[in-house]
Amino acid sequence: MNPALLPYLEYQQSGDPLLDYCLWPYEPESELSGKQRSINLLLASFDAADLGEEAIALIHAIRDLMGRDRTVWGVKQVDGALSWEFYFYDYERLERRNSIKRLLTGMPERLSSNLNYSEDSPYFMFSIDLTADQFSKGRAKLDEVNIYVGNDGSNVSSGLCYSLTSSGLSLSNLYYFYDTRAEREDIRAKIASSAHLDLRKLRFERILIPELADCQTTVVANKKSNEGIYFSRIKVDQLIWFLEHMGYPASILSYANEARSELNHLLYDVGLDYRMLSDGSIDILKTSYYGIF
Repeated sequence: MNPALLPYLEYQQSGDPLLDYCLWPYEPESELSGKQRSINLLLASFDAADLGEEAIALIHAIRDLMGRDRTVWGVKQVDGALSWEFYFYDYERLERRNSIKRLLTGMPERLSSNLNYSEDSPYFMFSIDLTADQFSKGRAKLDEVNIYVGNDGSNVSSGLCYSLTSSGLSLSNLYYFYDTRAEREDIRAKIASSAHLDLRKLRFERILIPELADCQTTVVANKKSNEGIYFSRIKVDQLIWFLEHMGYPASILSYANEARSELNHLLYDVGLDYRMLSDGSIDILKTSYYGIF
């Protein structure tokens, strides 16, 4: 990692919660003394993208506004290019503190947007996407916000995601949460329920990647032009496998390997968007991994 970023590395403090990408708590995989926080993997992605203090200042400003350990970060890769998404949860819904308005008006020197959305909507999460160019400028104009609401009426935990732009709202995806061990057949059935797949050519192991398929929670998403799957609460060795096999920059992989013993107390969440090609092979369109700050 770039020596200039080393002073920004963070270590577990007494009382720090361990939270997955839904901000749900879990028990540590090992003792916590001397261990690193997952934000350091985000810093490693900044290093890989040649981003410096402007990017760090922006995420610190977000944390100062929204609270410590209240933001989920996601590093995404499409065709070798990195981008970032930040998720803000508040399960109080109408009584929420961390709202879209709070973020968009709370740090005008860092973020700007002309978007407006009613705080009377029962959303429990929203997210924003940032590119390397936006980070490098230190101030980002947001033309889109993703809004998440519940999806009642099913025994399966699920939710809806809408895209908010100047044109209004449009449905982006529908996603379902499954207990991996208890609901394996339900997961397979949900994957198969797709207009984008040819069931005669479908091989589940191409989607339910064996190296990741023992995760605690599997999330299956139906999206506009493709499908998505997320493997939640995997271990650090599985994260390292994912980073290597999905072609992330060598510097990110190197950092994760070097810091493995200081990151092995955490569980991780990863995901991918995919589509089936005419020969039955699976084309991975986008991959992502997550943490909190």
